[in-house]
Amino acid sequence: MTYQESLDYLSSLNTFGMRLGLSRIRRLAELLGNPQDSYRTVHITGTNGKGSVSALTAAALSASGRSAGIFTSPHLVLYNERMRVNGTDISNGDFARILTRTRDAAEKMIAGGEESPTQFEVLTAAAFLYFAEQKVDYAVIEVGLGGLLDSTNIITPVACAVTNVTLEHADMCGGTLEGVAEHKAGIIKEGVPVVTAAKGMPLDVIRRTAAQHNAPLYVMDEDFSAECLSKTSAGQRISFSAPAFSLSDWQYELSLAANYQVENSAVAAALLAVLAEKDAGVSMEAARGAFARTTWPGRFERMDVGAQKIVVDGAHNPAGVRALRETLDSAFPKEPRVFLLGILHDKAIEEMLDTLLRPEDTVVVTQPDSARAEVAERLADEVQKRVRNVAAEPDRERALQRALSMAKGAVLCCTGSLYLIGELRAKILEGKETRKHGGDGDGYAERD
Repeated sequence: MTYQESLDYLSSLNTFGMRLGLSRIRRLAELLGNPQDSYRTVHITGTNGKGSVSALTAAALSASGRSAGIFTSPHLVLYNERMRVNGTDISNGDFARILTRTRDAAEKMIAGGEESPTQFEVLTAAAFLYFAEQKVDYAVIEVGLGGLLDSTNIITPVACAVTNVTLEHADMCGGTLEGVAEHKAGIIKEGVPVVTAAKGMPLDVIRRTAAQHNAPLYVMDEDFSAECLSKTSAGQRISFSAPAFSLSDWQYELSLAANYQVENSAVAAALLAVLAEKDAGVSMEAARGAFARTTWPGRFERMDVGAQKIVVDGAHNPAGVRALRETLDSAFPKEPRVFLLGILHDKAIEEMLDTLLRPEDTVVVTQPDSARAEVAERLADEVQKRVRNVAAEPDRERALQRALSMAKGAVLCCTGSLYLIGELRAKILEGKETRKHGGDGDGYAERD
């Protein structure tokens, strides 16, 4: 297949929808020679923060001289973003070649009367294969949904993390918070160390599961802790302590400014301390340097254009929105805010809006590029119950233009769905390039 043909193939798999279970991915991986068994893996799940923890962990492993792959989802712009080795996305050519091999294995399954793998199962198997071909030392694998029955859960990692647990995807994971916690804890394997920042009942579930599997457990605010010492718009300085690893007031700079990144970076630091005990080549000093350099697009990302302050954040559930609101209140306590907002219809929309919005805020509502997107006009009706100034514009590019025109002297925050912010982020980057090369105004052309 060509690169475009590989994208068309992935699109065709959407007809099979989302089906949890491990039988198809096990068979697909088997037909590819079980590539996931040829390197060490680190497995990361959680409701929020798993992408940031994965990025920090992979960057620190690379900085330690270990070749590190990372598999994340979803992507913001291109599928290539989901598979990276030492910070570099898979090339179009390699992506097409790997997808061709994976498709051929999937077609063998179908020819033999077996179920077709889903799109995510094909991507997961392709990532496993790519990392094997690249001969990585480690692959940091982010769970797609839940954990217990997620396609990634055929690996046996050397360490794993459950960032946090809140009620999301309950319909797929048992229907209750306890059910969601059990699915997240489902990545825990016999004797494999676990790091977590979970609290309350979800932590109880993780404790019980870890004990059942004789898995050492490291809990934030019990076995390790972190606090922000100072903060700027570009990042923050963190003090981390973990007595079990002889770390006390271990300080590092973090190029991630959101309040919630204190916890995420602490989980990553504890995870790396676990790995350093197993592998003398994993260096906490190298991790310090990696943390200072690592960015994670779309997570309270400052994308200012000239004097216009812009924040892009993929908050897409109540916990993520709560964290975004706290960071906005901390970073911009007195400045007016304009939101460019799009949310999927199966999310807890009312709770998200109640948490995020203030009556004085201005909101432009649009629709993410997803079949699950809430209709702009319907979402605007909900927003209008909470703020005085709201506009609906289904076309995302026009919505961005409108939001920018309304945000003079205010902070513009684009949020609500990862399916939305990838496209908006690309448009903002285009505007920055236009401005840099002498374009008119703020870098955005006015459209009729």
